[in-house]
Parts: sequence; C-alpha cells; structure tokens
Amino acid sequence: MDLEFTDELRDFQQEVRAFIEERLPGDLRTKVERFLTLGKDDYLRWQDILAEKGWLVYSWPEEYGGTGWSPVQRYIFEEETGRARAPRIIPFGPKMVGPVIYTFGTEAQKAQYLPPIARNETWWCQGYSEPEAGSDLASLRTRAIRDGDHYVVNGTKTWTTAAHWADMMFCLVRTDTGVKPQEGISFLLVDMRDPGVEVRPIVTIDGGREINTVYLTDVKVPVENRIGEENKGWTYAKFLLGHERFGIARLSESKARLENLKAIARGHRVGGNLLANDTEFTRSVAELEIELTALEYTELRALMNAEHGGAPGVEANMLKIRGTDVQQRISEMLMKAMGYYALPHVPEALEYGWNEEPIGPAHAAGLAPAYFNMRKASIYGGTNEIQRNIIAKMVLGA
Repeated sequence: MDLEFTDELRDFQQEVRAFIEERLPGDLRTKVERFLTLGKDDYLRWQDILAEKGWLVYSWPEEYGGTGWSPVQRYIFEEETGRARAPRIIPFGPKMVGPVIYTFGTEAQKAQYLPPIARNETWWCQGYSEPEAGSDLASLRTRAIRDGDHYVVNGTKTWTTAAHWADMMFCLVRTDTGVKPQEGISFLLVDMRDPGVEVRPIVTIDGGREINTVYLTDVKVPVENRIGEENKGWTYAKFLLGHERFGIARLSESKARLENLKAIARGHRVGGNLLANDTEFTRSVAELEIELTALEYTELRALMNAEHGGAPGVEANMLKIRGTDVQQRISEMLMKAMGYYALPHVPEALEYGWNEEPIGPAHAAGLAPAYFNMRKASIYGGTNEIQRNIIAKMVLGA
C-alpha cells in the first residue's frame, strides 16, 4: 500500500532514498540481504552514519536531538531503509529507553543520557525478563534495597539481547515486597561496568550469541539513576513496552524478505519447473502478501492515530502478534523455496567474504539459521499468547 503523498512527502522520500543509496556500505547491504552475520562493528558503522546525519533518533522530538519528523515521515524512513536492506537500528537506546527518559526523566537525566544515545556513543540493553519472570513480568524477583543515596541490587536477568555490547542497562527491580506485584517495581539505569555485573552468553539454536544472562550481585546503583518515582516503575515499563511492541512488527523487513522469496521462486527450479509456476506455492505466497497488506493497513491506522496525538494502544499488541507471525511464516516459506539447499548450517558461510563453494545459491547459507532464530519472535516483547489476553481484556473486557 502507498500513502497519499503530498509533494513535500515525495521530496522527503527522495531525500531519504538518495541518502541511503549514497551512504549505505555495500557490504552491509549484502550481509542483510543474504542473512549473513552482523557484528557490533557493522551496526556501529551504519548507526554512526545515521547519527552524523542526525537521523539515528529519528522518532525523538527536536528539543532532545531528534528530527521532529511526523509519524508519516518516520514510516517513510523505515520503508526506505527496509527496501534498501539496511541493518536495523539496535532499538534499546534510540527507540526504547530514550523515549522513557525524555518523557519521565529529570532534566539532569535527560542531559546525561540522551545526547550520547543520539550520537551513537552509548549502547543499552533491556533488563526485564528473569528466569522465572518472562511472560508474567510482574513476578520479577530482582531486589533493590535502598541504602542512603544508592540501591543495592541483587538478582538475575535473562534473554538480555546485546548485553555483551551494552554500556548501560535499563532494569526493572522490586523495591517493595509488601504490595501488589505491579505496585512494588522501580525503573533503574544500571552501568554495565559497575562491580557485581556479570554477563554470560546464551548460545541460541542457530549458533548465535546475541542473548545473555546478566547476574547482579550487590550492584550499587545511585538513587539518581532511578526514573520517576520509587515503586512506579510498572507505569514506565508499560509505556516502553507499547513502543517496543509497535516496532516488533518490522513491516519493512518482512516486505523486503517477501521480495526475496519471490525472486527465489522466479529463479529456482523444482523438478525442472520454476517454483513461480507451482500453483500451491504461489497460492501460499499470495496469502502471505494479503496478510502483510492487512498488517500494513493496521500500522497505517495506528500512524494516523499518532499523527493526531494518540499513544500506542491495543494496535501495538495486534501488530506484535500478526507481525511476528508473518515474519515466521516468511522464514518458513524461504526454507521451503530452497528445499534441501536451505538445510545445511555451516557457521563459516555466514561470514562476509567466505570464499568456499556456496551452499546452493549464494543466499541459501543464511536461511536455516534465520529460520531457527525467528522462532523466538513470537516470544520476545511479551509472548503472543499473553498479547491475546491483553487484547481480550482491553477490547472485550474479558
């Protein structure tokens, strides 16, 4: 679906497209297109380019170093970066904690933390999930006991994406055990270099090392690193989750991968016939495209709501459910399209510049690990089952 563009929006789209075409390094484009491994240096390189242009925190207000773009402009930017196969922006600083800080933080916190995020100098991770508190986040047990001008924090956070890269972690901790679970939680900013912070990798089924367990042992966190009021952290956490779930749909990436799928079908033969001529396969692709279009309409409705000052509501939960479902189905279809070429998993083949014989077509090597990795999409950010419960409660009153 295309927006009804004004001349001003068309000029903006051309500006974004020309910038990406000129500045996006070719090796990064290739890595994204072929599902190859992206390291911290890759993300840093692209985010440095965006930061230099002033576009890294493109969703922020101008007063905090953002672009001041409208929701429609932000949508265009995301569409163009997805279409061009640019690496995604690591969201924890620019898209998650940044908005929490400029919405609920003190002036001192804004001055200390926002500029380094905008300049791509400080990287963050999210300390929400725990070994026994994932879907039921309110049951978290990480304890923060106040001792004068600081808290002493003990506990464990898990499934912490990019913790091994992060300088800071925004963290939910329990500061009161004598009230309802949601009412005794505070929102702290933890320096990952402080004594007592230990990061251990969790190796995923695809061999990746992007997630971690973080152990917090007698970590001293200054009271001035608390966002908002003590025991009101659940309010700030829900605000952040609304923004996170809105972004998890990753619509532009799904559209780009669907185009990859169509390209494979046009060039790959099964039993001597082009896959694009297989009726059952093309029907499945058409169904996916219909669902993706419906998802896009939902996102555009949410954008129009935001354009008129609305906050992310139940649409964010809907986008999270359907968006991750579509992502998983596209990864499944890519595997089916490549057949046995998609089965081998050779980690070395995911490195840019690997010069051995390709596993089938050049883009086949990354499909199996991408498929495995995508299984988690319906779990992170709140499992899809929990999202359906939230929708039932918010919309149906169940």
